[in-house]
Amino acid sequence: MAPQEAISPEEDEGVFDLEDEFEAADVEPPVDPLSGYNRVMTQVNDKLYFWLLKPVSQGYSFVVPEGGRLAVGRFFNNLLMPVRFVNNLLQLKLKRAGTELARFGINTTVGVLGFGDPAAKSFDLQAYPEDFGQTLGHYGVGGGFHIVLPLLGPSNLRDTLGLIPDYYLDPVSYINDSKTELAVRAYRQVNHTSLHIGEYESLKKDAIDLYTFLRDGYEQRRIKQIEE
Repeated sequence: MAPQEAISPEEDEGVFDLEDEFEAADVEPPVDPLSGYNRVMTQVNDKLYFWLLKPVSQGYSFVVPEGGRLAVGRFFNNLLMPVRFVNNLLQLKLKRAGTELARFGINTTVGVLGFGDPAAKSFDLQAYPEDFGQTLGHYGVGGGFHIVLPLLGPSNLRDTLGLIPDYYLDPVSYINDSKTELAVRAYRQVNHTSLHIGEYESLKKDAIDLYTFLRDGYEQRRIKQIEE
């Protein structure tokens, strides 16, 4: 499974929508001293997906129509504006940071708390996803060694450290009750996954070695994102 990102479902870069990760040209394999652990964790995450996350997400999608799930995805995407805004600002992408503020204002009001996205549909203001891992990469910090995180999937040292400031920029982190926070995060994940069922399965079917397939795809994708 790939790391979560502050991206709406309509932008087609979901947790399991990894196709862009495999379009880059061949690059040097990433530093991978933890390959033994990483392979085991890849299998653990794979089982968690098929045994837990996918069945729950399928049940949820049976109850909630796609339109409702897309609206929920837009709501959470709108809520994650601080992550995108701050990281665009840190990279001195001032116009993009301003666009994020404008999108938030429009979608929170006209879009009813972000359930709609009139900023994109009526004003042609598209989101500019950035995270702290990308910010570090923008300033020349290398990815370091590859690591597979429990539940979150492929990552590397730089991006794992980048999760810390992004966590504190996520409004969900400020829910006082830890159980409620966990429940909200779990719901966000289930909703997101429900919109991308079948994508991971398709990639897995094409992989000769699932671990290296996901690892190399992740690293290529992050290089591409940092360059944009």
